[in-house]
Amino acid sequence: MATNFPRVREISDPYGEVLRISVEPHPGGALVLIDRPNAQGSGKIMLDAYGADILLGYIMSARLAVPGTMPEEEIGGAFPTRFQLEPGPDAAVIIDQLNDEPALMILAALWDRVYAELCIVCAHARELGRGRQSYLH
Repeated sequence: MATNFPRVREISDPYGEVLRISVEPHPGGALVLIDRPNAQGSGKIMLDAYGADILLGYIMSARLAVPGTMPEEEIGGAFPTRFQLEPGPDAAVIIDQLNDEPALMILAALWDRVYAELCIVCAHARELGRGRQSYLH
């Protein structure tokens, strides 16, 4: 595989808000980690390829829904997670890992850049999953 893992990227907006997204091999295929390194008390989110795909779609749906609302989305599996839209004056997607960790907030100012990065991350996650499947046979 040509890409070195873990693959880590930091995305920032003009106001200094930083979101770090990484993808690395995991026994289940791929592990996607998302955190805000410069935000005190912000959670660290762990997703598998399925969860990353759901987040990708949820961000686009939120973008289309704001200033309105939309229902939350909840997934189970290895990393149970709830995705919510906070439409308020500062729209945000809230990602809650459904554990004792604090939720992570992605402000609307970062949605487009996070969406684009997740498109790449999801492709890497699918490839890591395929690589893991070939070793199982």
